[in-house]
Amino acid sequence: MTDTERTLLIVEDDPGLQTQLKWCFSDYEVLIASDRAEAIAHLRRFEPAVVLQDLGLPPDPNGVSEGMATLKEVLQMAPHTKVIVVTGKHERENAIQSIALGAYDFYQKPVDTELLLLLVQRAFHIHELESQVRRMGEAQLHEPFEGMVATDAGMLRVRKIIEKVAPTNASVLILGESGTGKELLARAVHSLSDRRNKKFVAINCAAIPENLLESELFGYERGAFTGAVKQTIGKIELADGGTLFLDEIGDMPLPLQAKLLRFLQDRVVERIGGRQEIAVDARVVCATNQDLATMIAGQRFRQDLYYRISEVTVLVPALRERPGGAAVLAHWMLRRYGAQHGKAKRTFADDALAAMAAYPWPGNVRELENKIKSSLILAEGPTITAADLGITTDVAAGPAFNLKEVRANAERQAILQALSICDTNISKCAELLGVSRPTLYDLLEKYGIKV
Repeated sequence: MTDTERTLLIVEDDPGLQTQLKWCFSDYEVLIASDRAEAIAHLRRFEPAVVLQDLGLPPDPNGVSEGMATLKEVLQMAPHTKVIVVTGKHERENAIQSIALGAYDFYQKPVDTELLLLLVQRAFHIHELESQVRRMGEAQLHEPFEGMVATDAGMLRVRKIIEKVAPTNASVLILGESGTGKELLARAVHSLSDRRNKKFVAINCAAIPENLLESELFGYERGAFTGAVKQTIGKIELADGGTLFLDEIGDMPLPLQAKLLRFLQDRVVERIGGRQEIAVDARVVCATNQDLATMIAGQRFRQDLYYRISEVTVLVPALRERPGGAAVLAHWMLRRYGAQHGKAKRTFADDALAAMAAYPWPGNVRELENKIKSSLILAEGPTITAADLGITTDVAAGPAFNLKEVRANAERQAILQALSICDTNISKCAELLGVSRPTLYDLLEKYGIKV
């Protein structure tokens, strides 16, 4: 457990009992509070996992009104905290009322330290289990790389870079052809960062007319220009505390590049027609399919802006540059979209797999996704053919190699692809590869592949 998960708050006004309980729970980080105000102060500062609370608290030490009010406030502020209520010997109704309010358990005086210790240990254990369940649920709900199936070396390298840079505040520039999944990676940067609970604001610089892009980014005051009938907050301000994604940054006009550079330097914006500088804390992630070096040489992109937005640069390989990537992604999409269309048991024919491997995919992942969705609708039977995909290409067999290194790379790549195609089902994967389960486990260990 962490220090927070081993912190026990004892709310008790009797000095003698305070000393006894502190000695009893010497293995924990014990906090002592004598009244409600002190208890709430400790709760805010230390966030204890378990609270042991007496119901008789000042200014009503002989009653339970103050104790009940404290219990309500504690549970309202920290609903996952486990509160064990300590009551008098003949106060069963008060104990039941406490449980109804949300207390985890109750204990009746006089104090038996061994029994009380067991109750507290169990409360800490339950709190830890519930925390693990919440963390797993959040991880499944916010899978940062959802939709990015990476088995080749290039995409695995991209994924590793994203995982390293995401927790920082460095600006990220994602370069790649159209349709390679640059926005998906930008969202992964946001999801893996400390800003994940704030907004992810995306704007496509190529999709908005030049005369409107400035007002979209920076906002405007009422009366700033004809049609500005109300104050409007720009995308940069909306991203305060979160992440601003500027897609197709290479299409941003030069005058607007200068204004964006000022924001990146000073972290303040001025709305159009305004005079007030507004501080904005937004992490900036940019993407483009253009060659910025060529644009800088042609004075169509500011070099100083380039250095500001590219503290970390991520190069996303095209789909044709990912060995086996098309087949792996196609199987993932087939499972995903097949279930949506009520055709979950569709499979690919051999000619479809061969065609996907040979096709150059000029539209990258976006084109593949389009063809998979179309084939699910058009295919007559349970097997999707190359014709259903709409791919016509001559598939020629590649040259054979007998080098040890090439064989090892090919073998590892085949295992990764098979695992993805079979959704990590070991039995199906072994059958697809034509090996036994023990042989597959040996190969997994040999190549350091974790399932």
